Amino acid sequence: MAKKTPLRKCIGCGEMIAKKDMLRVIRTKDNEIKLDPTGKENGRGAYLHFNRDCLEKAVKTKGLERSFKMSIGPDIYETLSKELMDIEQK
Repeated sequence: MAKKTPLRKCIGCGEMIAKKDMLRVIRTKDNEIKLDPTGKENGRGAYLHFNRDCLEKAVKTKGLERSFKMSIGPDIYETLSKELMDIEQK
């Protein structure tokens, strides 16, 4: 029997796709928001497609705030955007 592929919902566009094809954003115990490229770090996770459009949609709809139940400043979104650009270029 084939193994099930875990699916996750993008907080930007709402599309359900395979977990391995998405970028994980986590909130640590210290309420720090950061990217988790390995997908294995401890913390509450939310998932995004590897593109800027979904990040922009998540900012507009406050997707990260809802997922993490906390307010998120523009500086954190700026950092996530820069890190996402670095990943896209690789």
